[in-house]
Amino acid sequence: MSFTLEWVIEDQSGITIKEFLKSQSISKAALTDIKFKGGKILVNGREENVRYSLKSGDQLFVLFPPESPSSGLIPEKIPLNIIHEDEYILIVQKDYGMNTIPSREHPTGSLANALVSYYHEQGIEATTHIVTRLDRDTSGLVLIAKHRHIHHLLSEQQKAGDVKRKYIAFAEGEIAPLSDAINEPIGRCSDSIIKREVREDGQTAITHYRVLAQNNHFSIVELSLETGRTHQIRVHLAYKGNPLLGDDLYGGKRKDMERQALHCFFLMFIHPVTKQTMTFTIDLPADMKSLEQKMKKS
Repeated sequence: MSFTLEWVIEDQSGITIKEFLKSQSISKAALTDIKFKGGKILVNGREENVRYSLKSGDQLFVLFPPESPSSGLIPEKIPLNIIHEDEYILIVQKDYGMNTIPSREHPTGSLANALVSYYHEQGIEATTHIVTRLDRDTSGLVLIAKHRHIHHLLSEQQKAGDVKRKYIAFAEGEIAPLSDAINEPIGRCSDSIIKREVREDGQTAITHYRVLAQNNHFSIVELSLETGRTHQIRVHLAYKGNPLLGDDLYGGKRKDMERQALHCFFLMFIHPVTKQTMTFTIDLPADMKSLEQKMKKS
């Protein structure tokens, strides 16, 4: 089934379809796709072009052209832990050890591969539009748009800072002060295509944190981001002298954790169609929960 949107015109009488759709944040590129790639614009059941002047009571229906996944994206029947789904979005809980999208080192087994298979089963004519990505070994909530236009709307929210995420991290040692903002620019290491570092010529990066609990060995920290740089939390905590447990790329030891101890537990955004505020919270995964319990008993 193709993606559609519809409206009943009320107080926008007299404006053209083009003007109305612009007010709904439908891009010029989307309008071009609708015109040339099999989409339709209907008013009261009749096909119209974008110059049509709308009247009060008109029913406007936009049929977007079907999308096809990239030929290189292999469908894989991997179970999805779906937290929420509607016609427009998906929220899934990603396990650690799974890429969000395929990489050269891991061309299969990603969330994107699983989504292509799931969409095919559900008859959804779309490619993958992952709004909030997580590193391979970071677990937690991921926001996915089911259509290019919905992805565009959510990306605009991200730019405006209206997509909020919070993380729980287990970091080495005691952290002081107990709450603060780390404001240090991040850029790519000169000798690596993967690793990042704090450097003067890097991009602005701001991480807010507060310590929830700590002992002599490690701290449990809640973090939120003002910016979304690659590996931002990992780099900032390592720079502070408190690398994530298990994050051997940035100096974390693997004694207590086999992977970087980072989990996205909170997600909040405005639904791109209903305009309702959507909030989701999940618990820690088993490996982090087990270490938390050990801390409480010690």
